[in-house]
Amino acid sequence: MKKTFILTALLALGAMTAEAQTYLNPNAPLEERVKDALSRMTTHEKIKLLHAQSKFTSAGVPRLGIRQLNMDDGPHGVREELEWNTWNAARWTNDSIVAFPSLTCLASTWNRDLSQAYGNAVSEEFAFRGKDIMLGPGVNIQRTPLNGRAFEYMGEDPFLAGEMVVPYIRGAQANGVACCLKHFVLNDQETDRFAVNVNVSDRAMREIYLRPFQKAVEQAHVYTIMGSYNMWKGVHCCHNDELLNGILKKEWGWDGALVSDWGGTTNTMEAALGGLDIEMGTYTDGKVRESAFGYDDYYLGNPFEQLITEGKVPMSVLDEKASRVLRTIFRTSMNPKKVIGSQCSEAHYEVCRQIGEEGIVLLKNEKNILPLNPMKNAKYHNILVVGENATRSLTKGGGSSELKTLRDDTPLDALKRCYETMISYAPGYYSGRAMYDRVDRIDSAKQAQLKAEALEAAKSSDLIIFIGGLNKNTRQDCENGDRESYDLPYGQNELIAELAKIQKNIIVVTFGGNPYAMPWLKDVAGLVHCWYLGSESGAALANVLTGVVNPSGKLPVTFAAKYEDYPYVQYGAEAYPGVKKQVYYKEDIFVGYRHFATKNVKPLFPFGFGLSYTTFAYGKPTAVTSGENIIVETTVTNTGKVAGKEIVQVYMTAPQSDVPRSAKELKGFAKTKVLDPGESETLRISIPKNELAYYDETGHQWKVTAGTYTLNVGANVNDIKGKVSVNIN
Repeated sequence: MKKTFILTALLALGAMTAEAQTYLNPNAPLEERVKDALSRMTTHEKIKLLHAQSKFTSAGVPRLGIRQLNMDDGPHGVREELEWNTWNAARWTNDSIVAFPSLTCLASTWNRDLSQAYGNAVSEEFAFRGKDIMLGPGVNIQRTPLNGRAFEYMGEDPFLAGEMVVPYIRGAQANGVACCLKHFVLNDQETDRFAVNVNVSDRAMREIYLRPFQKAVEQAHVYTIMGSYNMWKGVHCCHNDELLNGILKKEWGWDGALVSDWGGTTNTMEAALGGLDIEMGTYTDGKVRESAFGYDDYYLGNPFEQLITEGKVPMSVLDEKASRVLRTIFRTSMNPKKVIGSQCSEAHYEVCRQIGEEGIVLLKNEKNILPLNPMKNAKYHNILVVGENATRSLTKGGGSSELKTLRDDTPLDALKRCYETMISYAPGYYSGRAMYDRVDRIDSAKQAQLKAEALEAAKSSDLIIFIGGLNKNTRQDCENGDRESYDLPYGQNELIAELAKIQKNIIVVTFGGNPYAMPWLKDVAGLVHCWYLGSESGAALANVLTGVVNPSGKLPVTFAAKYEDYPYVQYGAEAYPGVKKQVYYKEDIFVGYRHFATKNVKPLFPFGFGLSYTTFAYGKPTAVTSGENIIVETTVTNTGKVAGKEIVQVYMTAPQSDVPRSAKELKGFAKTKVLDPGESETLRISIPKNELAYYDETGHQWKVTAGTYTLNVGANVNDIKGKVSVNIN
């Protein structure tokens, strides 16, 4: 009897093993695995795939050996572990990671190779922590400099954002970690982000806001995408049929899984029919609020299963969603080629530092006050560092991108390593620790005392390095709220101005994800903007200030002289932040530099601007057509005295057409290698002809106007070194 039972069990096991071969066979074609697995699942098992089972996981099918999906916030590093079903930290001792620079900093490098290195390195940390989906990167357009979340994105230009996000995604997904590109789409402000309805022309939608997402889908084959909280055409973007099924899945042919933002799902029938595949965070506000509901109560849980059971929604809808989730599982958690990864490796710190160094932008360098000499040849011997950001960890705060780091190298520590006892420090101001939606009261007496101490210390200095800017407090660079002013906070403008009166040798260093007003600019000798530099913040900044690294970063956004110069401001509250939960993008396609260049508005610093410690000369550009591409060539020569890199940018001026066109549109760029003094490099920049197109709203298609196109080759949008024309028939 016992032998018969064992034999029967072995035969059953063998039959089950043979039966399960296809979907468990990693060498089988992906679609065969998906189809096979789907055929073995019950309706309830399919439903379970479609919604969360914890704060950051969605279910697999344990009965069939199909693994769950583990997600976590990015895109600058792996968020610390949380408890299974709360927003409380799990208090692990082994979840400290490398904080990589913000994506605005990455965009400022204009370096596609560094972007791929970023994706590779950060995904190795996700893989090591057992994560399958990295919630990022983000490519929402920086329409307003007040956007609290702009530091997570890649600037104001869709071409630059698209070109930089593609290698990031490729680098990450090659390791078996899915990117979850966000926030799809029009999540361009944090004010009223859960409910605002965005009114935008079809042309601006296609040319500006959808374009970087489209590149990520068509060129990088991104595995997952996160829907946004806001509405478009009166429907939430997390289950917007026209957006998700119509454009993303059918028109673009995308085969991945659409994940809701946490708390972004609001309706069962819309979620069922509107293109959502995985519902996360329902009944929370995405940050801190808890829910009394269970995960099976989600819109795509029991309510959706009931619709299927009653025949109100066809089984084909459920199967299509489940197939997309299975496809994601087989690409990630059940991908045998997924890397083991590593955490806090020196290689990762090296990538972090390199991105920071190349993303730092030198904006002013009067009388070549920078670079500072090494200590043994130091020109200044009493260096006063002022500013809270010299010591503050800028990896903390900001919302879901907050990180728990193994080490944070601060600017003050790094400068002390360079200049030892020559360095003294005075905070000058303080900001409190107002995280998420909490607002700290600032003690005016304490603020005045810190300012007075800094001004007194300045009297005995021969150089001041002010290190301030924005931080990740509420209503600064922080999720769930926008900045309230274009000025620097905490009295920094007044402090900088008064310091400059005492000591003319003053260098201002700012951190932050957004442009800001600079009423003191004419009074300071040097200005450096750093974005957020991550774990290697101090080393990256010190290497640039001391000339170990020649700065090569260039702005991915326009710095306006005053807030009123941004294009949407002239249209009042309807254009931003909206009236009665309706916001109208009345500037249409003229976002950022497109407005400044077309309307001849002089910015404080133009898009693409950045100085170097050396100088470059451009040769006369040439252009030829080759098949479906235009090849632009130019030679760059280092005419200065130190080695450095230059970024060559190509802006298109289109012939007259049936619709208004921007005076200039970025259509190509390339970064040189490190050029020694006197060395030259010839760059070949390939521009697909379809990049010259505009979106025709009448015919609902892209069109290229026949005629002569001018390609402006230069160092930034306003500094054109040469022009070349091409005829397109």
